[in-house]
Amino acid sequence: MKVKVSRRAHFNAAHRLYRPDWSFEKNDEIFGKCNNPNFHGHNYELIVSVYGEIDQETGFVIDVKILKDLIKSEIENAFDHKNLNVEVPEFKDLNPTAENIAVVIWNKLRPHIDSGKNLEVTLYETPRNFVTFSG
Repeated sequence: MKVKVSRRAHFNAAHRLYRPDWSFEKNDEIFGKCNNPNFHGHNYELIVSVYGEIDQETGFVIDVKILKDLIKSEIENAFDHKNLNVEVPEFKDLNPTAENIAVVIWNKLRPHIDSGKNLEVTLYETPRNFVTFSG
């Protein structure tokens, strides 16, 4: 029997959406107010889900405490109260769109999750704008 187990987390981060190879005008046309050279921030809500078989010994798909600690160490500590463009190495050459942030989060967590289990990341940039990535 397969079950999906999810953990919600939160982090605050600033970013700027732009391409350095484009003019300011083109960046402004494509990214609008998200192209602010002084950056802007979001209160991100993150849902990490692990989907797989229930372990017959423990009754868990994954121990939620392990998942909580993993999200804290790999994501919250790395992203919370940071400027993604400036302080997070994964975004040095990658535009920190919600889509790209979700993929980076997935890539940071995937090595720590049993390969027999599926991993899904849902990232809310605002209460109405969110992305989901499951690799």
